[in-house]
Amino acid sequence: MDLAFWDSSSLVRLCVRQNGSSAAEVLNARYAKTVWWGSPVEIQSAIARLLCMGQITPNGRVQGQVALDRLRRGWREIEPSDAIRDKAETFTGRFPLTAADALQLSAAWVWCTGKPRNRPFISGDIRLIDAARELGFKAMEA
Repeated sequence: MDLAFWDSSSLVRLCVRQNGSSAAEVLNARYAKTVWWGSPVEIQSAIARLLCMGQITPNGRVQGQVALDRLRRGWREIEPSDAIRDKAETFTGRFPLTAADALQLSAAWVWCTGKPRNRPFISGDIRLIDAARELGFKAMEA
């Protein structure tokens, strides 16, 4: 199985059934996961928002948590570092990204040791996909 960097928006689609879940499941069968250290917090937040917006039921939230716990056992996390923070600061000035997305992209940059050419990057966020492609990643939507 090839290794890819997965951002939290793509992982949410593996935890909770929504638009993009089918594409995420196809990619899940092909790519092992490397993720940013903060991804579990972002995923928990997304699941809670979906519940508050009525897009999932309380049972759906529990199922999402169970799926997240299962995913966590198999992924590799990129830990926080000064290099990630510094790169994220650069990316916020270069791309129209939120701070969290800039940290995701920076973690991917560190994961590939600054050589993103054709390295798989999986996301559900089009702005993040565009930024990753501009850097040279093989960015795919999930």
